[in-house]
Amino acid sequence: MYIECALEPCESRAALSRANLGGLRERSVIREFVIADQVPHIVERLLADDPRVVTFGVYIWNIRESERVAAMLRALRPDVKIICGGPELSFGTDHSAFDTIADCIITGEGDITYRKICEKLLAGDQVPKRIQGEKPDLKTLKLPYDEYSDEDVLRRIIYVEASRGCPFTCEFCLSSIDEKVRSFDLGEFLSAMDRLIQRGCRTFKFVDRTFNLKPSSCARILNFFYDSWPRNEDGSLIAPLSTRQMDGGEARNEAFFLHFEMVPDRLPETIKELIERFPAGSIQFEVGIQSFTPEVGELISRRMDLDKTAENLTYLREGHLVHVHADLIVGLSGETPESFITSYDALYRLGPDEIQVGILKLLKGTPLIRHQERFGMVFNPEPPYDLLASKLFPFDEMQRFKRFARYHELFVNSGRFGPAIELLTSSDTSPCRTLLGFSDWLWESTHQEHQFALRRQYDLLIDYLLEIGIDEDRVLNALTECVLMSGNKRGMPDRLRTRVESRMYAKPLA
Repeated sequence: MYIECALEPCESRAALSRANLGGLRERSVIREFVIADQVPHIVERLLADDPRVVTFGVYIWNIRESERVAAMLRALRPDVKIICGGPELSFGTDHSAFDTIADCIITGEGDITYRKICEKLLAGDQVPKRIQGEKPDLKTLKLPYDEYSDEDVLRRIIYVEASRGCPFTCEFCLSSIDEKVRSFDLGEFLSAMDRLIQRGCRTFKFVDRTFNLKPSSCARILNFFYDSWPRNEDGSLIAPLSTRQMDGGEARNEAFFLHFEMVPDRLPETIKELIERFPAGSIQFEVGIQSFTPEVGELISRRMDLDKTAENLTYLREGHLVHVHADLIVGLSGETPESFITSYDALYRLGPDEIQVGILKLLKGTPLIRHQERFGMVFNPEPPYDLLASKLFPFDEMQRFKRFARYHELFVNSGRFGPAIELLTSSDTSPCRTLLGFSDWLWESTHQEHQFALRRQYDLLIDYLLEIGIDEDRVLNALTECVLMSGNKRGMPDRLRTRVESRMYAKPLA
């Protein structure tokens, strides 16, 4: 018996492996666990299936947990064959316990090689300790989407993949290694999407790195979802339910939610016309800005038309049709704290719905390593290999920006405190400096980065806004608006209760 052990959600790659096992597929299962699961419990569950082969997909966020599971499995059942692969094991030869534990490590893409290794191991044949995966013709692969269970389809974000590779050479990104973009057969892919829709799937997250690179394919996919969209009796497209409606116990969203990673400076008129047909809030674009500093873009080989990017983000903001999630990275080669602040402020003023502040990581195999000596970059030797310090970002300054990133996710990107954050940033020329000041205060006041109860989040925001001299009435009104927008009094501090309960509601609060 063969088992795929996934310390991750059932994403398309794990399902793709099983779909392409040929005659072994019916002897295989996918077993899923979460990082918080205890290692003995995971191993117990695996051994209950009496496996002959166990396989691990290894990423930066699950490598240590996967190593512990594999080590215990090896100690208890030396006869079980262990295969592993994934981005964490595809580069280098001496960075993981899997180099000792595994019977075979498949580097690169394993869609074809994987089945061949399983067949050999089950036949008792010898296999290489490390083997480079054969790059498949994507049009010949069996698509994975029928592997998703009914529970997956109805309850989870479904990850889908219409293409692989990226033509850009951003040196911090693993995708830069595979510069040739390859596509799955679009007709078969859309037929698979139709089957998912018929089974009740409504949330599709495309993992393609450059979804809008080829406008004709992009248009065909958007037209497919438009034609398949659930409709009201008058023929109009059903709009997504709001968070408040969902919290109020109404039926689940029947509208689709589509997530795409987009090249920010490529949004032709044909694509604009298509997205304007969809209900507001049903499409999300993940836009990798990373930096607005031209010198940084040159250093990391990131080509982007900054003026066109700003024009496209302005169009998306003013149209209020697409939810824009934009990324910035702290610590890129040549980036200083001051230039990052300038980049953040420029992006903030363009009005994306979320700004994801990430920390530079030295992913194995990326060309970024060529900058390490020049900029004095010191990276964490443990996953996720984040930047600890550099000549431009001393350790204490990097710690400051890491806290800023965590607090930003909690207080800004959560969407709970929009009116309060607007009040905080409206009177300052630099939103980033203002939010950094709030971040510094949070750390000095709490020495805590995680696990803030919702009530405490409200209280901390109120206390800070009052401390910096904003009128109490304006502060409490802004936080009252936050509660009303959420549609839920959960976590609301007592000092807001009277104001909240005196307001008129379209629907009762929970």
